[in-house]
Amino acid sequence: MTSRDRILTRIREALQTPLAHGHQGSSQLASTRRADAEARAWLPPVERDLVARFASQSAVLKTNFIQVRDEASARVTLRQMAQQEGWRRVAYAEGERCIDLTSAFECDLGLFPISRGYEVKELEACDVGITGCDALVAQTGSVVLSSRHGGGRALSVLPPHHLVIARRAQLLADLPAAYERLHQTYANDWPSLMTVITGPSRTGDIERILVLGAHGSKKLTVLLMDD
Repeated sequence: MTSRDRILTRIREALQTPLAHGHQGSSQLASTRRADAEARAWLPPVERDLVARFASQSAVLKTNFIQVRDEASARVTLRQMAQQEGWRRVAYAEGERCIDLTSAFECDLGLFPISRGYEVKELEACDVGITGCDALVAQTGSVVLSSRHGGGRALSVLPPHHLVIARRAQLLADLPAAYERLHQTYANDWPSLMTVITGPSRTGDIERILVLGAHGSKKLTVLLMDD
């Protein structure tokens, strides 16, 4: 039997194994929660002020963190950012929680909804990609993003600037809390992609020189609405 045959055999065997449902799924979730509780014993503690912790972590990671009061303030902030950075084309996914905020932009700014299909070069040519998120993690300054709230797999990666719009209720203390939120949200209907974004894309492989934008967006902005 060749290596290819062995691999195909294992795939066929895996496909015949039924997925866990009902009480088995509940048992697995309970086991995950126990592991989360054990992990919290050695993970760095998180202060009660989650916003302050997320802000400090963002500064270390070179994430642009902006906190605003409500959607009206968010619209003003988006308009200012578009003018200051000279945005000409904004990519977003229709139906996401942040889409109503695009009303902040001037009418001459090109809005590029990717839900109707797109060419890779078109998306790369956009100045910014706007997404929602599944959660923010104060402990690490991370953005937890799925393909359902990220407009698929490319919107947060191809434009040079990734802008995340989140609400205060989405800011959680640590990674175990984020994983629990994902279980509560998706149960047995998980998205095709889950990712944890901790700062803008970077690499230090060549002579230990930090280079931003190596494998994705060069700039990451998190816009947090209190209300």
